[in-house]
Amino acid sequence: MSSNTMLHAPPSRNLKRYLQFSLLLLAAGAIYPLLYLRQNFETSVLAAFGISADELGQFYSLLGIIYALSYLPSGWLADRFSPRLLICFSLSVVGLLGLWFSTYPGPAALRWIFIGWGLAAGLTFWASLIKGVKLLAQASEQGRFFGILDGGRGLIEALLATAAVALFAMASDAAPQAALRPVIYMYSFTCLAIALLVLVFLGQEPAAAPAPTKVRGGLWQDLKTLAAIPRLWLMALIIFCGYQIFWATYSFSAYLQQGYGMSAVAAGVITVIKLWMRPVGGIVGGFLGDRCGNAATLAWSMLLAALGLTALILFPAGSGVYFMLTLVILIGVMTYAIRGLYWSLLESCAVPEKITGLAIGIVSVIAYLPDIFLPMINSAISYHYPGLPGYKIYFGYIVACGLGGTAVAFYFKNLTQREKVQQ
Repeated sequence: MSSNTMLHAPPSRNLKRYLQFSLLLLAAGAIYPLLYLRQNFETSVLAAFGISADELGQFYSLLGIIYALSYLPSGWLADRFSPRLLICFSLSVVGLLGLWFSTYPGPAALRWIFIGWGLAAGLTFWASLIKGVKLLAQASEQGRFFGILDGGRGLIEALLATAAVALFAMASDAAPQAALRPVIYMYSFTCLAIALLVLVFLGQEPAAAPAPTKVRGGLWQDLKTLAAIPRLWLMALIIFCGYQIFWATYSFSAYLQQGYGMSAVAAGVITVIKLWMRPVGGIVGGFLGDRCGNAATLAWSMLLAALGLTALILFPAGSGVYFMLTLVILIGVMTYAIRGLYWSLLESCAVPEKITGLAIGIVSVIAYLPDIFLPMINSAISYHYPGLPGYKIYFGYIVACGLGGTAVAFYFKNLTQREKVQQ
């Protein structure tokens, strides 16, 4: 079944279209928490598997490398196979590997599990998810669909994490392996259940659906076609800058403790409140994007986030907890609005549908490079300028990226408007 015909639905069948989108949303929210179990249970994971923090870090470095190598071929696959099949396959592999993970195998087997997870969540999932959402949304709905995707995904992850913590708490008196196993089971079976729902309900087209469009031309010709679309490269640069703003939020807790003398509890509460801004920023930003223009809304969000980070750098330690809470919430809302909006720009790039997946892959290769080099930059700055000065320099670099992204987003907006006038 072609991905070109799988997800299109006439206006009279909006309910079916929203159901399909809900399945993509569930898949996006369920597939990653098992891979990043360390986020809430790192100490227990180390104890259950009998490994060190360095060894666990090596497994996650391997996962990151697999992601980086998968982005481009992920797009190629998304143009040749149905998102329904790719997403079902990805969820099934993650869930089945999770069941193997629950047996607490040795380091050698863990390495293969993380490789499998990386291929399932990267190679066969990422581009098919983004392409699926783009095809489901009409041109006037791109902002809200991608905004709801990111915001709703964050909400699902939070709900699953709440259930996981509750399960873990029920068995907290047991050994780490026994306490952690129900959590792994929950995440694994959730992935398998959603895989079944995707297989059954995603993309069931009527018999009168148009025949699949055959993909013509080789990879080289497709790459030449994409290279000739300037807005696609501008979009990659915008995401590249916006994604680094999101990375900066990982350092908020430590910065608030060192820079403003907050307790670990106070800083933790503020950063957790920031996490709950993901549905707010993503969904509200998406609807504003459809109403006011996705590129314009994205540009203003990046500008406000950069100004918020600037205030975080400059304001004195005596500013007060409530002021800092307001500032972190502002940055959080803007950051999640950015995340929810930047893939909506793909609709304005006029990419041929038959190579949309390849375009997503190419953009992802460039846009998510910060996953590789930004931790190195942060570590280098912290080494040479330990403590508060290092955080301020690091945030200053992120502010520069945010302002640069703002300028590119406004240029993207003006370029799109000029081309519409010329047409």
